[in-house]
Amino acid sequence: MNLNKVVFRFVSISFSILVILLVLIGFVKIGTYCYDFGYRVFTEAPVDAEPGRDVIVQISDDMSDMDIAKELKEKGLVENAKLFFVQLKVSAYSGRLHSGVYTLNTSMTARDMMVLMAAEPEQSSTDDTETVTGTTEETTEETTDTQKDADTVTGEE
Repeated sequence: MNLNKVVFRFVSISFSILVILLVLIGFVKIGTYCYDFGYRVFTEAPVDAEPGRDVIVQISDDMSDMDIAKELKEKGLVENAKLFFVQLKVSAYSGRLHSGVYTLNTSMTARDMMVLMAAEPEQSSTDDTETVTGTTEETTEETTDTQKDADTVTGEE
């Protein structure tokens, strides 16, 4: 009877150690996956190298951010729709994408695509937000300067 208790105790301890090891392995696998995913959120490379291929994408007003991500995945512009969705949510472009028809390229990064789709429709061919903002201000300044020149020519001030 003493032998049965020893064997039972040994099996119990062995089973406990096995369960603890499986839990630890699970935590390591989950941690590795989360780290890789998080790393890719900020460092994801384009799908193709330059020059890539142009793809036309239509974004409508009723599309959610996840719908847009799925559309880009279907068109081959991103490798992972969930990753693009997270990139969009943690970026300054979340909720700022405009509906319209865009010509995107497979050599563009996710950020490049977001910048293009967040730009005002008449400026959708710009490459970054600084250019969009700068272009708007420059256009306003040019319009003001042109108006001043026209007033000077006509004698008005």
